[in-house]
Amino acid sequence: MTVERAIRVLAGTLVLLSIVLSRWAGEAWLLLAVFVGANLIQSAVTGFCPAETLLRRTGRFAETPPRETAWPIQQSVGTSNGKEE
Repeated sequence: MTVERAIRVLAGTLVLLSIVLSRWAGEAWLLLAVFVGANLIQSAVTGFCPAETLLRRTGRFAETPPRETAWPIQQSVGTSNGKEE
């Protein structure tokens, strides 16, 4: 599992937990969901994620594999008509 995937699992778990706790323990638990959402927005804007820093320190997660594009650019070999000179 990559760090990015672990962060998504962590964020989703915390949001669901806050919803459940808001029903059982009080509406103040919805502030946890607000905090998670604000942290996700801040992370997208700044590129800094505190959860990522903490998870990387554990050393349990693989580095991010390189992403492949949906439409890879093919480098042409030879001339534009396909014939080599």
